[in-house]
Amino acid sequence: MTVEIEKTDDVWTIIHNRPEARNAMDPASADALADAFNDFNTSDAKVGVLYGEGGAFCAGWDLKYAQNLGEGSSEELHKLDFPIGSSEPPRGPLGPTRLELSKPVIGAIEGPAVAGGMELALWCDIRIMAEDSYFGVYCRRWGIPLLDGGTVRLPRLIGQGKALEIAMTGRKVTAQESHQIGLCEKVVKSGTTRKEAEAMAREIARFPQEAVLADRRSIIESRGLTVRDAMKLEWKNGVDAHPKEGADGAARFAAGAGRHGNFKDI
Repeated sequence: MTVEIEKTDDVWTIIHNRPEARNAMDPASADALADAFNDFNTSDAKVGVLYGEGGAFCAGWDLKYAQNLGEGSSEELHKLDFPIGSSEPPRGPLGPTRLELSKPVIGAIEGPAVAGGMELALWCDIRIMAEDSYFGVYCRRWGIPLLDGGTVRLPRLIGQGKALEIAMTGRKVTAQESHQIGLCEKVVKSGTTRKEAEAMAREIARFPQEAVLADRRSIIESRGLTVRDAMKLEWKNGVDAHPKEGADGAARFAAGAGRHGNFKDI
């Protein structure tokens, strides 16, 4: 089985386990990964972690599969077209990359996350990178464009100019540079990204979730709106959150919990 799920309390760790191909994505793995994240989204779990087994996050599309795409007769390729008149797209080339989940996902990145693997990492809400891991549009060498959100998400994270430079040169982007330019949120010791991502996931999961998810929605959905429209959206998402959650929190604070910025005693 190329995709495994480990469930611990409120956190699901979804593992792509195809190390013999550096976790390059074939259609069967993409289907399984998309199914796993759909199951996560409808489950009681609060936070997901995406991890590639065997020292590689994902080396992109499996080129043994991609070499057939130029023949113009690939049924698999046409299955990925956005359907006319439908709001629900098929799964992405890398699996879950077209899903708009209602809950957060943290990418735990060891080794290469290149070409489509970089696009898969960009889909995650947060990226934690090992100190020797790296991104790169390595498909630039083979005449294969970004097809799975890379040209959309990359400039939104790091700006148009830097996105163009990285995409057009196809160069290696180290973890350290990724952190500097906002392409990842944390750099950790090699071999510890899964542990670090699961620890962050548990930290997020222990908070009252209505407010966490309201703020997540507002940050994601307000992109491109005017300031006033974005603030209207923030207000709506905030007041739609369960009021009892906030009232209970205020009562705990009034009783002495969480004073002086204490995040343990909440």
